Amino acid sequence: MLKKVAVVVLPGITPFEFGVACEVFGVDRSTRAVGLPAFEFSICTPSPGLVPTNLGFAISVEEDLRATETADLVIMPPFGVDAPGQPEVHRALQAAHQRGAWVLSVCSGAFALAEAGLLNGRRATTHWLHAHRLAEQYPEVHVDENVLYVQDGSIITSAGTAAGIDACLHLVRTELGATAATSIARSMVVPPHRAGGQAQFIDRPISVTQCDTLEHVLVWLDEHLDEEHSVSALAARAHMSERTFARRFKAETGTTPAAWLTAQRVLRAQTLLEESDLSVESIARETGFGQAVLLRHHFQRALGTSPAAYRRTFRGHPETAQNATDNTDALNLQPA
Repeated sequence: MLKKVAVVVLPGITPFEFGVACEVFGVDRSTRAVGLPAFEFSICTPSPGLVPTNLGFAISVEEDLRATETADLVIMPPFGVDAPGQPEVHRALQAAHQRGAWVLSVCSGAFALAEAGLLNGRRATTHWLHAHRLAEQYPEVHVDENVLYVQDGSIITSAGTAAGIDACLHLVRTELGATAATSIARSMVVPPHRAGGQAQFIDRPISVTQCDTLEHVLVWLDEHLDEEHSVSALAARAHMSERTFARRFKAETGTTPAAWLTAQRVLRAQTLLEESDLSVESIARETGFGQAVLLRHHFQRALGTSPAAYRRTFRGHPETAQNATDNTDALNLQPA
C-alpha cells in the first residue's frame, strides 16, 4: 500500500514539477472526506540545507536521503539535464527499486533514473525537448517522446509539467483506486485521468475561441458512455464536417474519438467496480462496452488486470457470486 512518499531535491530543481509532487502527495486531505489518503510525506536531499532552484530562490530541506530508505514511492523531479551526477542519489534510487518501492520521475528527472541504470531495457519518456538527448545518452533505454507518461513495472516516467500530475494520479489510481484519484484531482481542479499514451506535443495552434472548442461534446459524451457513438454523429453534434471534427478532436485531446471513449469507459468501469455491487456484465452495459468479454479485454489491455481482480483489490470485501465468475485467464485475450 502506498503510504510513505519521499521527494528528492537537488540544486537546479524546477519549482513547478516539485510542486506537483507536493500537491498530490504532500497535502493531507484525509480530514475532508472519508477515504481520502494521508501520506507520510518527506522532502530530502544529499546535503540538507538551502537547495537553490532554477529560478533564483532556494528551498530549505531538512532531511537527508535516509528518507528514501523506507519510502513506498521515491519521486525524482527535474533538476537540469546538464547537472553533474549524484552517485548517492543513484544508490538511493537503486536501493528503493530493489526493495520493490515505486520510483517516479517528472520531466528530465528521468535522466537520474537512467544514470542509475533503472531504465535499461525499459520504455520511458521525458519532456519532448529532452527525449532525443536521453535516447542518445542512454541507448539501452527505449525512449518514447510521444506519450505523457509510461509505467514499466514499478517505474513511472513522465513528460513535463502537467504530465507529472497525470503520472502521479495514475499511480494513486493504481494503488488506491479511482475514488482516491478522483478526489485528489477534484481538489486540485484537474482532470482525474488522462491516458499515458496521449500525445505530448501538438504541432498546430489551437483556436481559443469558445465556438471552436469541443468541451461541450466531451461533457455530453462523458454523460452518455453507455450509448454507441459514430464520428459522423459526433461531428454533427459539434456542427463540423467529419474531417474537421477528427482533426479538432485530436488537437484538443491528443487522441482519437474511439481511443478517448475507450479510456473513459474503462475509467467509469473502475469507479463502478469500486463503488457498486453491479455484476461485470451490468457494468459492461453501463459503460458502453455492451458485453463483459469486451470490458474484460479493454480492462486487461489498459490496466493489466481483470475487472474481478481489480474489484477484489479495491473493494476490500467479498464480491457477489455473479462477479466471482469473471475470469480473464480462461479467455486468454490479447490486445488488438
